Amino acid sequence: MRQQLGSVVRDEGRTRRRVTVLVGMAIACVLLTAATAQAAVISIGSVLPEGWTSKKFERTQTLFNTALPEAGSTLASPVTGAIVRWRVQGAVGGPFYLRVLRPNGKGAYEAAGKSAPAVPSGPGLVTFETNLKIQAGDLIGIDPTSENDEIGVKTESGASYASIFPSPFEGTVNAPSKTFTGEEIELSAEVQPVPEIASITPSFGSVTGGTVLTITGKNFTGASSVSFGTTPAAGFSVNSDTEITVTTPPSLRPGKADISVTTFAGENVDTRFDDYVYRACVVPAVKNKPLKRAKSLVRSRGCKVGHVKKVNAPDKKVGKVVKQNPPPGKILAPGSRVRINLGV
Repeated sequence: MRQQLGSVVRDEGRTRRRVTVLVGMAIACVLLTAATAQAAVISIGSVLPEGWTSKKFERTQTLFNTALPEAGSTLASPVTGAIVRWRVQGAVGGPFYLRVLRPNGKGAYEAAGKSAPAVPSGPGLVTFETNLKIQAGDLIGIDPTSENDEIGVKTESGASYASIFPSPFEGTVNAPSKTFTGEEIELSAEVQPVPEIASITPSFGSVTGGTVLTITGKNFTGASSVSFGTTPAAGFSVNSDTEITVTTPPSLRPGKADISVTTFAGENVDTRFDDYVYRACVVPAVKNKPLKRAKSLVRSRGCKVGHVKKVNAPDKKVGKVVKQNPPPGKILAPGSRVRINLGV
């Protein structure tokens, strides 16, 4: 009997260890999945073809592509968001700066931001992390810090790039100083778009808050805040790049509130798909109203008729409301009851 009991204890110990290991593995998988989740990004700039040659800047000027003929290349950003990474080939020297250039529609470009300085580890393909705002239609360029710095240049029919000399100050608008045809610079970037809201379920709830709803859309990874108008959500969790669960905050009044999701790439554009409607019982003034009219008013304001108590009243008050509770103007949860004293 003692031997059998010892065997059972040993088996239970092994079982507990197996369970512990399995639970640990499951937790590790969840954490790994959460850590490696990334938002979808859009590549812009050169496709970084092989066969480039390192070429000196010759002066401290901004270089940027103006035509990219290869399949899969996108010259200008098709979306508004933030550049999260940029890549270059053939870069020697540095530090280099990634530059955002905003066309003004008249052949010139506004200097609309630049990255932190970055030094390549070698002339091959190198990648740098950044967080640089960009708008739809913007181009990217690269700034050196010395005329002896180099950048990879590829001969390509139909390609072209241009320079702005000297490299511009932020906010200034400059026309290209020189253009180069039949060549492109080896520069690309990845843009994370701003969040987009496609639907909200449910799309309405009580002014008291506490409603749990699901926001679907895209580009939610890394969301730092969710707001209802100017009021932060009571709480939220990012389930995936396409879904957020959020708890509504209370509201002082009923009506529409625009939901906004913010990531480091920016905030979603306001559309009809991000509208949330707060509902309430707005207590009407029903004193001195006939009972039928009083009931109609109560229901029309999102409330319910509570207990109707009959009380003695002067002849001119008979059949009318002589008292109500809560008082008019109160904003309560939808369906709250309004009690009435009716004169008889």
